[in-house]
Amino acid sequence: MRSLEKTLKALANRRRLSILKYLKENREAPVGEVAREIGASFKATSKHLAVLYAADLVERDQRSLQMYYWLAPKQKPPSRQIINFL
Repeated sequence: MRSLEKTLKALANRRRLSILKYLKENREAPVGEVAREIGASFKATSKHLAVLYAADLVERDQRSLQMYYWLAPKQKPPSRQIINFL
């Protein structure tokens, strides 16, 4: 139940849904690019991405000074259905 709660809380934010939609369309992106796309600050975007990462909705990789994010390939059915809807 805690895992489901964490996932639902992560999805219950329009900025995070926008991030997921952007990553779905673009495969992967660095934080700065995501921030520009959703119209949020770098810091706020980083925090949203951290919530999505903690909920296992995205994965990340540090490349030099930039952190890249992409949709997690193995998602639980409820979150997978929501992301497919985006």
